[in-house]
Amino acid sequence: MAAHNSLPIRDEAFSGSDHALARTVVRPVATFLGRETAAGVLLIISTAVALIWANVDIDSYHHFWETEIAFEVGSFRLTEPLEAWVNDALMALFFFVVGMEIKSELVLGDLRNPRIAALPAVGALGGMIVPAGLYLAFNRSGGAVDGWGIPMATDIAFAVGVLALVGNKVPKQLSLFLLTLAIVDDIGAIAVIAIFYTSDLHLDWLGWAVAGLLLVFALQKMRVWFTPVYAILGGFVWFATFESGIHATIAGVALGLLCPAKPLIGKQALGSIFSSDDLEVEQIGAAAARNVQFQVRERVGVTSRLIKLLSPFTSYLIIPIFALANAGIVLGGGVIGDALTSSVTLGIVVGLVIGKPLGIYVFSMAALASGVATLPAAMRKIHILAVGAVAGIGFTVALFIGGLAFEDQPELQDQATIGVLLASLLATIAGFAIIRATHTDQDATPEGDSKAGMVDSDADGEPDLVPAN
Repeated sequence: MAAHNSLPIRDEAFSGSDHALARTVVRPVATFLGRETAAGVLLIISTAVALIWANVDIDSYHHFWETEIAFEVGSFRLTEPLEAWVNDALMALFFFVVGMEIKSELVLGDLRNPRIAALPAVGALGGMIVPAGLYLAFNRSGGAVDGWGIPMATDIAFAVGVLALVGNKVPKQLSLFLLTLAIVDDIGAIAVIAIFYTSDLHLDWLGWAVAGLLLVFALQKMRVWFTPVYAILGGFVWFATFESGIHATIAGVALGLLCPAKPLIGKQALGSIFSSDDLEVEQIGAAAARNVQFQVRERVGVTSRLIKLLSPFTSYLIIPIFALANAGIVLGGGVIGDALTSSVTLGIVVGLVIGKPLGIYVFSMAALASGVATLPAAMRKIHILAVGAVAGIGFTVALFIGGLAFEDQPELQDQATIGVLLASLLATIAGFAIIRATHTDQDATPEGDSKAGMVDSDADGEPDLVPAN
């Protein structure tokens, strides 16, 4: 074999060097972005910037986000304000990642095991029904009724961030429970958006969107793996969905669910590449190198690759931009006082802060009592209440649904935004306090059980266990 430098490749790169900029900026930033709390911190910063900007100069804030952006090809022209491009196009990419995460959980994760998924799934159902019911108890008539879907949402970035702040003093199964609950919650939120927040449905465009999705499915069955083809088809499906009257983000979810979660190439094909003992890097031609790269890449599921590729953009760019575009409300002139006495704000706060933990806990207890689900060994019932409190952090999806519910009612939309911000703050405090009060000082993984908290990272069902995230 040819001699190679003993240093890892990452240490040969600039980020791994002893350069002052690498030591003082690049590596600290990379470390921060690698933490589970990073996305939540950036979201808070963006929200604060939006609120400051709107209250310092509301005219420039609206002028900026109402700037018309046009996409033009020949005689075709699509013109929308910048805010709409954020909410309809960028958020479609966010929901595309959500769709892939749901697909991964259904095919490879805990949602494929009914016994494991039952408890968080039933809990998530209660965490949607009870908050919506409490909201409707405050808003029984008028335009405010449309906001019933707002307190159903859970912001996974914030919720996981709160658990991360506590560190390893909570059972590993608690994070797994929260993640599974949030995935089921996302499924419910997507269904609500698709069914109840769609207006002026155009069946012809809807037909084209469905045809595009069927073509994607057919090409996968034909084993067409050329990515640009799917990128073009994805753009078409998005546009057809946008024109159909269904919110365009649903196209992202549908395309995400169609992505293959299992690897397209098996272990035997991969092993044959490296079977030769005398394989030298210098002996590999360009075509052979491309073939090796292709086969190694396709040994990982498409959803896993794309989630890893796109998650940094959605978490650290798209979601902060969304908050910047949607959280800017003027807090002066009695707006806060009006919001605090508004049935919309009260319904959202009560729904998220009280309804979420109450619904999750009661429905989970019912599932345990009926024998439908079992409680993981490392968890206690109080942990379910703690997760319910954290799940009351609605933020991103709650703001998104609020924008859909009160699109033509700006006053109610401002009240809903204040309600979501206040509820998320209270839920964060309550969730953190309960988790801190119930944590154990010992690692939740039982001694001698090296497989506790582990998941099968392989798509072929073989027990290739890695630490669960």
